[in-house]
Amino acid sequence: MADYYEILGVSKDASKDEIKSAFRKKARQLHPDVNKAPDAEEKFKELGKAYEVLSDDEKRATYDRYGEDGLNNAGFNTQGPFASGFGDLGDIFESFFGDFGFGGGARQRDPNAPVAGDDLRLDVELTFEEAVYGVTKEVKIGHLEACDECKGTGAKAGTTPVTCTVCGGTGKVHHTTSTVLGQFTQVSPCPKCHGTGKVIESPCEKCHGKGQVEVEKKLELKIPAGVDTGSKMRLSGEGDAGLRGGPAGDLYVVLHVKPSKYYHREGLNIITRLDITPAQAVLGDNIYVQTIDGDKKLNIPAGIQTGTTLKLAGHGVPHVQKPSYKGDHIVLVNIKTPTNLTDEEKALYKRLYEINTGKKAQSSFKDKVKGVFN
Repeated sequence: MADYYEILGVSKDASKDEIKSAFRKKARQLHPDVNKAPDAEEKFKELGKAYEVLSDDEKRATYDRYGEDGLNNAGFNTQGPFASGFGDLGDIFESFFGDFGFGGGARQRDPNAPVAGDDLRLDVELTFEEAVYGVTKEVKIGHLEACDECKGTGAKAGTTPVTCTVCGGTGKVHHTTSTVLGQFTQVSPCPKCHGTGKVIESPCEKCHGKGQVEVEKKLELKIPAGVDTGSKMRLSGEGDAGLRGGPAGDLYVVLHVKPSKYYHREGLNIITRLDITPAQAVLGDNIYVQTIDGDKKLNIPAGIQTGTTLKLAGHGVPHVQKPSYKGDHIVLVNIKTPTNLTDEEKALYKRLYEINTGKKAQSSFKDKVKGVFN
């Protein structure tokens, strides 16, 4: 199985910047537009897969601990960004340093094309009971919406943005460099118009030329029964508004469940500890146990030992996607030795001791002192 660190040529404690730099260097060498070796395309795909994992903190941590199989088991996509093919080198390097072309052939994009809004994250804390039963919560989020004063243009009412004189409206400036591989043209956003191709001479007073304003919004979250810490909910279109008519981003809600003082959860099962007396352990008993479905009768068989588990089937946590299916309530039995005994109880335990051992029970120091003064 491939070693992602070896593919990128970095150590296992490499920083994100070192990983990014290594990817950029090797991507130039291995891209099939430059490297005509028969295995160049396959190596380039492996390089992309390695970078996609090691540049993501969560994926990297899973890979470091469990390897590639761990990524698959955790539901991560391990096909890599180029599994279904790739275009010219400009597509790959754009996220690093703008459009990047060969021989001056960098692509031109419309600087005024719609841009999708950013996704947002909201962390929500739940009690143990809310996670088990499900709950509806009202939350507040701050996100960007299109400015209603300028309709998202950023320009003052009655005015319009003008064409940038530095880039001529393209939104980009070109820098060409000659190397042994040929001419490379690096295309970066125009520093004056910031890549839009337009300059706002009279900005909107409400949004100050941004075209967007931050607004606090109330949302109703319908959290299903059975969620757990780390569960995620996606609310489509509730992220930041897009620019120039682009779609809004999404809101990702990450749930965190506070631990319960009584219940402990393992998957869909709920575990509780039950203290019983030696007499209950020897003779058995029928008692009621608190579960998430109310008090349920539990039979304690005679002769039970500490550490034995008893099951109340179907009284655990419901499955998020199949609420009719529930885990079990597991009771962990603990035989608790009594410490504060009555005289009658002491007498009974002494008699039991003598029966079991054939020896006379010794009196405690406290009992001896007590007998002196009686």
